[in-house]
Amino acid sequence: MKRVLISDSLADYLAGESLPDDVNAELFGSDNLPAGDWIGVLPDITRRIGVEQIERLPALRIIANYGVGYDNIDVAAARERGIIVTNTPGVLTRATAELTWALILAVARRVGEGERELRAGRWTGWRPTHMRGFGLDGKILGIVGPGRIGRDVARRAAAFGMQVIYWSRARNQEIEADSDARWLPLDTLLETADVVSLHVALTEETRGLIGEAELARMKRSAVLVNTARGPVVDEAALIDALKHRRIRGAGLDVYTHEPHVPAELRDLENAVLLPHLGSATDEARLAMWQTAWKNLLCGISGSPVPNPVY
Repeated sequence: MKRVLISDSLADYLAGESLPDDVNAELFGSDNLPAGDWIGVLPDITRRIGVEQIERLPALRIIANYGVGYDNIDVAAARERGIIVTNTPGVLTRATAELTWALILAVARRVGEGERELRAGRWTGWRPTHMRGFGLDGKILGIVGPGRIGRDVARRAAAFGMQVIYWSRARNQEIEADSDARWLPLDTLLETADVVSLHVALTEETRGLIGEAELARMKRSAVLVNTARGPVVDEAALIDALKHRRIRGAGLDVYTHEPHVPAELRDLENAVLLPHLGSATDEARLAMWQTAWKNLLCGISGSPVPNPVY
């Protein structure tokens, strides 16, 4: 019998599967994976699979992550043991790109502030100077990381009349062809863009990519949007920049120590804050499960996996 562990957050999806006769699936509810002869693990992105967890599972063949990001997994430790690691790329691209635009629009038009004012009973009626935001037509969108999601965000910019610039370590022909985007050095992009949207994976190289010095390069009228990973941004530096209006605003879906969001950040009116909803559509979350499940079954059977991360 092939024994596999599934994150208990995915129990409803697992209940809808017809398990192969030779597969026994059990749920786990924390990072403390039960020791044993489990050959596959399907965690969500909140479940840490590090050296300690891997050592408890001597028969482990595959870690099929439910998510496109896999910074919750010690990939180096898995590789050393010959364990396959997979993710779910592609299936959440559109959902996350849509949410990125929701944040861009919400910050630009002060949607969060307006709703809070109305719900609190503070709205006194229409007036010409009330809660003015800024329009996107003619503005410049800076994409930091032109992967699948970054490119999809860029493709939608034309509908709002925005020009696109981008930064990555190497030129990306797809974003240039699809969105007429121009490559710029990161410092120049930050100085030029009216909206800076982050779409890089979290690695040791990108941790703290946007810090005090980078925020200082941005226009005072510019906004920062992060739907990638929280630690890509120095959270304390961002709070300080927002508090002192060194940038106009921020739209965030991810945070450094989720689910903790600093009170200082929550108190800022020029920050639109969402609880990690990037892939939160019925369609995307189901497709993520189907992709992760297929990766898992292929991995435990010895077949080539569709989405290896190395």
